[in-house]
Amino acid sequence: MASGVTPERLADLRRWNLGLTVLHAAQAVLILVMASDFAIAVTSTYPQGPPGTRLTTPEAIFDVRIGPAIAVFLLLAAFYHFATATFARRTYEVDLGQGINRFRWLEYSLSATLMLLLIASYSGITDITTVVAIAGANIAMVLFGWLQERMNPPGRTSTTMLPFWFGTIVGIAPWVAIWVNVIGADTVPGFVYGIVIAELVFFFSFGLNQWLQYRGIGRWRDYAFGEKTYIVLSLAAKSVLAWQIYGGSLAN
Repeated sequence: MASGVTPERLADLRRWNLGLTVLHAAQAVLILVMASDFAIAVTSTYPQGPPGTRLTTPEAIFDVRIGPAIAVFLLLAAFYHFATATFARRTYEVDLGQGINRFRWLEYSLSATLMLLLIASYSGITDITTVVAIAGANIAMVLFGWLQERMNPPGRTSTTMLPFWFGTIVGIAPWVAIWVNVIGADTVPGFVYGIVIAELVFFFSFGLNQWLQYRGIGRWRDYAFGEKTYIVLSLAAKSVLAWQIYGGSLAN
């Protein structure tokens, strides 16, 4: 049994999950109601000749309305918290006792990837091939986090951090691309700097939380404490991104 996973702590986590269901869903509704129709185009620069041919001017493939996109990642989180507090509660609590939370990783693979793509689009990354690569890298990072838990069950005699470090390397790549664009741009709105700085800190705080868990440092020796930290970080990261984007480009 993972440390700290007691009936009392599980009941507390259920209250948190119910509360965050409401908070995420309420924010999604507010964004949908208040946001403008602002959209960002996903573009393509398909080759027009042999290798080395100068690329053509990017062409729009389709538009992504930002308000609904924000609502989607908030509603994904709301559904995750609702599921773990209700119909998937037993599986969730059994998993926690085994030092794992499959639902967290499944939700992050979707919501965090959508968040990262929005951040990338605000830094000017809109080419479809780059968008696909960033999504793939972020999903891989999340799945390495899942593998880290799977490979280190409670009662183990040794701890491997290999999946953690592989995930860290993969997860850094999209942020390098984002910062290359931000630094290289002639002008960048202040709110975009706020987004990329704040979300960079949040994204890697999740990694720090896992590192502290598997190094058994301080309160992170308690698996239930690490789980609640994930919950708080998720709420903070999603809420901050939603309202930074709203304030910077969606307010009517």
